[in-house]
Amino acid sequence: MQKARIQILYCFFFLIGFSNLFSQNLDIKVLRAIHVERNQNFDSQFNNITNSAVPVSIATPVLMYSIGLIKKDSTLKHKAIFIGEAFLVNAFITKALKVAVNRARPFDTYSDIVPVVTSTGTSFPSGHTSIAFSTATSLSMAYPKWYVIVPSFLWASSVGYSRMHLGVHYPSDVAAGALIGAGSAFATFKINKWLNKKKFRKIEGVK
Repeated sequence: MQKARIQILYCFFFLIGFSNLFSQNLDIKVLRAIHVERNQNFDSQFNNITNSAVPVSIATPVLMYSIGLIKKDSTLKHKAIFIGEAFLVNAFITKALKVAVNRARPFDTYSDIVPVVTSTGTSFPSGHTSIAFSTATSLSMAYPKWYVIVPSFLWASSVGYSRMHLGVHYPSDVAAGALIGAGSAFATFKINKWLNKKKFRKIEGVK
């Protein structure tokens, strides 16, 4: 566990350094290429995609757990709890980073970035992206089949791209959000595995 804590700290400082380095030049250039030169005919579609992040991420574990209750399927319920836990871990880490980094939104800094939608709070990392990737990763870990993995990550990637298309996040915000979301799911899986192993040893009297 001590090693895991050290790795988390390394990732934390890496993300901050990555944001500061990348955002100064390439970050705004890429955002301008995506947002300023965008096809405005797709604004509505990308707005719908971005708005799907939270409802889908909440509904997924809730529906899975509800079906598990109805069918009395303990495996399905455990998978639903895992996805829900990953969501909460991701939300905590994302919120902490937003407060710690306190990065202004691109439209607050650059006058040529005109957001398509209203967005408040700080910019780094992208919360919508981290939520989507947390759900996509945990769902893919629960069901490691191509027909789950491919649609899940296509959706999560679309959410990330939509945040740039709409002009509310830098590319580094989105990249960090994807990393945090996927990392949160993986960390939750590892922690659960460690806790279950420890619980099993305690029950069996194994040291």
